[in-house]
Amino acid sequence: MTAPRRWRRLLGAAVAVSASLLAVTAPGASAAPDPDNHEMGASIRAHDGVAPAGLLPASADASVPGIDVSSYQGNVNWASYWSAGKKFAYVKATEGTSYQNAYFSQQYTGSYNVGMIRGAYHYGRPDTSGGAAQADYFVAHGGGWSKDGKTLPGTLDIEWGPNNACYGKTPAQMVAWIKAFSDEYHAKTTRWPVIYTATSWWSQCTGNTGDFSSTNPLWVARYASSAGTLPYNWGFYTFWQYSSSPIDQDQFSADITRLKVLATG
Repeated sequence: MTAPRRWRRLLGAAVAVSASLLAVTAPGASAAPDPDNHEMGASIRAHDGVAPAGLLPASADASVPGIDVSSYQGNVNWASYWSAGKKFAYVKATEGTSYQNAYFSQQYTGSYNVGMIRGAYHYGRPDTSGGAAQADYFVAHGGGWSKDGKTLPGTLDIEWGPNNACYGKTPAQMVAWIKAFSDEYHAKTTRWPVIYTATSWWSQCTGNTGDFSSTNPLWVARYASSAGTLPYNWGFYTFWQYSSSPIDQDQFSADITRLKVLATG
């Protein structure tokens, strides 16, 4: 083999490897799961099951459709979702006290710029630090609230843990952790955070104790045609995540005027 031919072959192999690496690291591309980055509802779907593709909720007539996203969606084409009728979005901002969504700015600002009412969510990790500390971290990194009529109160996403369903806490300790997060978020923003959870998790990890129904709006996760039985003492839900196909699908329980009231405070 002549030298020029050998170098051409080596160069071709190098280009192929580079292209492969770019494909892996391109925005929105599949990647190995980050142990410090969990997608909303992933553990709930693993525990409770998923809805059939194309599922529509039975009670959609007087509701507002929306979606939620995290870094796993990369740079989101917000104009396409707006054209599809999605009127609100929740964007993952933080997890624990060390993780920030690298796509947060594009997702949070992009949804706002196309006209959506948007909010941020925090994936709670009671195994790593206290509730108040995580609320502070959330507010400091995108989870705050402003009275502009287009910013929803922040959400605490609380679901099965990566190593232990209840993060090694007793029901009383779990309720105390959630309360500490909620109280601190309220102290920092004047708003009570939305609580995202599943009835099955709440029953297991709080022992059906801890009444947040008079302060915190409920965002229930249930992948079926109805929201089903709600967590302890909540008489109604504010948001419902009913599907994860082809992206997390949510609905607000009332019409757009009520959604704007929630955003305005």
